[in-house]
Amino acid sequence: MRARWAVVLLMAVGCTKQGASSRETRAADPPAPAAPPKPAPPPSAPGLDTARIEKLTGAKGTLSEKDGVFKVSVPRKDLAVRIGGVKMTPPMGLTAWAAFQKMGDHAMVMGDIVLTEDQVNPVMSAALDSGLEVTALHNHFLWDNPKVMFMHIGGMADETTLATAVGKVFAKLHATEGGKGEAPPKLAIDPAKSKLDAAKLDAVFGQKGDYKDGVYKATFGRTTTMHGVEVGNAMGVNTWAAFAGTDAAAVVDGDFAMLESELQNVLKTLRKANIQIVAIHQHMTGEQPRIMFLHFWGTGRPEELAGGIKAALDTQSK
Repeated sequence: MRARWAVVLLMAVGCTKQGASSRETRAADPPAPAAPPKPAPPPSAPGLDTARIEKLTGAKGTLSEKDGVFKVSVPRKDLAVRIGGVKMTPPMGLTAWAAFQKMGDHAMVMGDIVLTEDQVNPVMSAALDSGLEVTALHNHFLWDNPKVMFMHIGGMADETTLATAVGKVFAKLHATEGGKGEAPPKLAIDPAKSKLDAAKLDAVFGQKGDYKDGVYKATFGRTTTMHGVEVGNAMGVNTWAAFAGTDAAAVVDGDFAMLESELQNVLKTLRKANIQIVAIHQHMTGEQPRIMFLHFWGTGRPEELAGGIKAALDTQSK
């Protein structure tokens, strides 16, 4: 009996040593390779889904934690702009951007879109058609080649709607790069040789225009107040349109005077009529009510051009 217990004891001791040896072997094995680090998520802004904004706009953003603003940017690296021999780069003012900020239950967006001349109107239409407001169009430089324009946008809605709209603006910007935008046709028009039917244009506008030196011009006055004095048509507070050419092919250029509340409808109506917007700005400061001005250019049959301008005039308050 004692012999059997001795055998059992020896077997148990042997198993224990074998188990310890096995554990030591496993401990000596090299560790499994670590999983690759996940890309860092975009920084978060209070109340804004920054990852979704980046996805919908197709642009990378940066967060201003202090201001709670998330800003996406599109550097215009495709442009080779020079001013007086100076090579201009995106950090020198050639970066399109849109900044998002939470505003109660909604969000606000403001932005500045960097465009070549042929990109301005197709990108503007993309902004307007997406529900954004276009609030200014102007240049930031002189002597730049190629010419660069800057279009300011804004809007208030939920962040998904705003980011989707900005994404469409950026998409149209990319689609029109490299001279794929919209430029007016070249027309050999000399006002001295104009042959316009002024009566037809009078009928469209519902008033008699001035036809002199080959140019038909219609003017529509507005009024505002500056320093307690009413100023109007004779002081330059007016909309005007000047036509030259023939009844088959004409050009129109002009200036539109609007209240701030009228700007968006005028823009949409002129673009629908295929009239190009070439500037949006103010001519005065301190006037009440504030008057905005936009400059336009169009080519085509004169009656059709006049019809587009008249439709824009009809959107204004009387």
